[in-house]
Amino acid sequence: MAKEMDNNNNNNGYTYSITDQDISKQDPVVLFSPNHTFETIFLSNIDQAVSFPVETLFFFRGGGRNDDDDDIAATVRRAVEEDLLVPYYFMAGRLQFNEESSRLELVCNNAGAVFVEATSRLAMEELGDVSLPNPCFRRLIHRPGLYKSLADTPLMTIQVTKFVCGGYSIGFVTNHGTLDGKSAGQMFESLASICRGEGLKPNFAVHNDRTSLRARTPPRIQYPHHEYVTLRDFSSSFTALQHLHPSPLIFSKNYVHKLFSFSYNDISTLKEKANIYGRATNTKTTSFEAVVAHVWRSRTRAVFADFDQPSTVLFAVDVRSLVTPALPEGFVGNAVITAFATARAGDLVAEPVGYAVGKMKEGRERVTDDYVRSVIDWLEVHRGGVPATRGGNFYVSAWWKLPFNELDFGSGKPVHGGPVVSGNDEFVLLLADRRRGGGGGGGGVSVWLGLEEEKMDKFMGYVLDL
Repeated sequence: MAKEMDNNNNNNGYTYSITDQDISKQDPVVLFSPNHTFETIFLSNIDQAVSFPVETLFFFRGGGRNDDDDDIAATVRRAVEEDLLVPYYFMAGRLQFNEESSRLELVCNNAGAVFVEATSRLAMEELGDVSLPNPCFRRLIHRPGLYKSLADTPLMTIQVTKFVCGGYSIGFVTNHGTLDGKSAGQMFESLASICRGEGLKPNFAVHNDRTSLRARTPPRIQYPHHEYVTLRDFSSSFTALQHLHPSPLIFSKNYVHKLFSFSYNDISTLKEKANIYGRATNTKTTSFEAVVAHVWRSRTRAVFADFDQPSTVLFAVDVRSLVTPALPEGFVGNAVITAFATARAGDLVAEPVGYAVGKMKEGRERVTDDYVRSVIDWLEVHRGGVPATRGGNFYVSAWWKLPFNELDFGSGKPVHGGPVVSGNDEFVLLLADRRRGGGGGGGGVSVWLGLEEEKMDKFMGYVLDL
C-alpha cells in the first residue's frame, strides 16, 4: 500500500527548521567565462513558455575526495570559472526582452554566473531526512529573485554550503528558458566530472542553435491545443515575463501539502491492474503511467464537483528524437513540450486505472513532428502561452527520471538530489524514493502535491488505497 510520509517542518526527527543564524554566507562572487564571445541567441517558443527559475539542491556526506589541497567550495568555483563556462559560456549571459520582436533573447554578454560559499554550524544529520520537502532549504541556494531587473538577473547561481560534519550541499538556480531538465542534468554531470579531475567527456559538445524549432511562416496550427492557454486568460506560475523571479518559498495557508510514496510492489500492483485493461492493445504500462494515472483518478475524485466536466493531466514529452531532423546530441535548449490526457471526470473515476493509462498513451502518441510544429506555431500566434493548469487540472513533473541522484563531485553519490519545492498546487512532483526498495533508480517513487485541506483529506483516502 502507498505510504504517507511525515514532512513536518520542525525538529521532529524528520526535518530541522534552519534559521539564518545556522548559515553564514560569504559575499557572492561573479564568475566570468574565459570563452567570451558576444552574441545574441534565438530562444524558441518552447523556451519562451517556460522561462522561470528552477532550484535544485544536492546533499553529499563528504570524505573520499581526491583533491587534498582544496575544499569542495574552492573545487567547484575553479571548475565553473575555468572549465564549465567554456562550453557553457552562455550561462554567464542574461535574458533580455526585445521590444521590436516582443520576444525574450539570450544575450551572451559575459555578465557572469554567481557563486556563493557558505558554512553551517549544523551537522547534516541534524537536518533529518533531507529528501523530505522543506521550505527552510531556501537558505542553501542563492536566489535570482534578490536581483532588481532582468538585465541584472544571473542565469545560474551556485551555492556550496559546508556542514560541520564534513558533509556539504550544492544548490543551483538556473533558468528553464535556457536549459530543460535533460540539458541541466548534462551540465551538472559535466561539472561533477571536472570536479573529480576527469574533465569533460571525449567528443563532448554543446549545441545551442535553437533555430530548427523556429515557427513556420506563416504559422500552421493543425491541431487543437487544449494543453496551452494564454496569460491574458489565466494566471499561472508558468510564464516567461511575468514571473522572471521566483516567488517567496512560503507554503500557502489555503493548501495542505503532502508527500507520500509508492514502493516497487505498489507500482507493480498498479501496472498489473492497468495491463489487464490494456491487453487488447498489447501495450505494457510504464511506472510513470501507472503512478500518474492513479494520482490523476484519485485527484479527480477529490477535486471535481461536477463529474460531467473534463479532467486533464499535463506532462512533458521529450521531442529530441521525434522532430525531423532529430535534434543533435548535446542540444541544450528546451526540447520538451506539454502533452495531455483528458477524459470526462465521471468516466475517469468509474473506469479502472488502465482506462486512465490508455488516455495517457493517447496523449503521448499524439506527439509527432507535425504536432510539435503545430505547438510551436500556436505559441507564435498566441504569445504568452502557458500550460493549462486550471479548473482542477495539473502538471506532473517527473524529477525522478533525471540523473540527479548519480552525480559524484568526488565524494560519492548524493544522499539526495532534487528540487527545492514550493507550495504550488499546480504541480505534482514525482521524486526518487530510494528508501522504498526495488523501483527504478534503486527505489520507489515519492509524490509531492498540495490541495485545499478538505480535498486533501478525500484525496489521501483514495490515493493510499491501491
